[in-house]
Amino acid sequence: MDEIDIEHVAELSLSDPVLIEGLPGVGHIGKLVAEHLVEEFDGELVRRVYADEFPPQVTVDDEGVTDLTAAEFHAIETPGDASDLLVLTGDHQASTNAGHYKLTSAFLDVAEAFGVEQAYALGGVPTGELVEEYTVLGAVTDADLKESLEAADVEFRADEPAGGIVGVSGLLLGLGERRGLDATCLMGETSGYLVDPKSAQAVLEVLQEVIGFEVDFSSLEDRAEEMEEVVGKIQEMQSQQQQQVMPDDELRYIG
Repeated sequence: MDEIDIEHVAELSLSDPVLIEGLPGVGHIGKLVAEHLVEEFDGELVRRVYADEFPPQVTVDDEGVTDLTAAEFHAIETPGDASDLLVLTGDHQASTNAGHYKLTSAFLDVAEAFGVEQAYALGGVPTGELVEEYTVLGAVTDADLKESLEAADVEFRADEPAGGIVGVSGLLLGLGERRGLDATCLMGETSGYLVDPKSAQAVLEVLQEVIGFEVDFSSLEDRAEEMEEVVGKIQEMQSQQQQQVMPDDELRYIG
């Protein structure tokens, strides 16, 4: 196999398509959004991208059938006047810096072949603590893109996220700009400790508003409720552990 091998699974003509990138990252926010869109709109698999930068493994489905690890593009023909979507997702990112550049270039080649001129990279910003009110941060390749995003309550903060945007999400903006692509990164605030469906929903609500499609949130809301139960149990365990630790002023020498 070549370093990068692109399999043409199906051919589909899209109307004014927008690229949505949702590969694994902090809180799995982008991945949750991408998979939700593919499921709700019954997206069609059009490309698989294989690379030796991915882990040496296969996935196994419910029937016990295997597939070599790959990133996937799904095409979505949205109802109404909204732009169609080309959704990129998968279970892994590249294992090296050079691999990130090569894979992102390949992803952009696929997007260009479908006529994509605008892209949204999705991810999370870790806060280090549980989040109650979910804010979506933004970064753009051109300041002219900010107005519609700010109208959708996206916040732009100086020097955030600290350290910049890494991985495919960052390179879609960096390499995409060099190709003339209008690219935006939407990042939901999240604790950084757990998969975060609530933050994913906040990001998806922004996408829905700025692109103009409508999607059902029920399954994301169900996952959020399940995660809240997990968080509640964790908090309860932490509280019990704290209660079991004897305060300093109660310590006594016994002998």
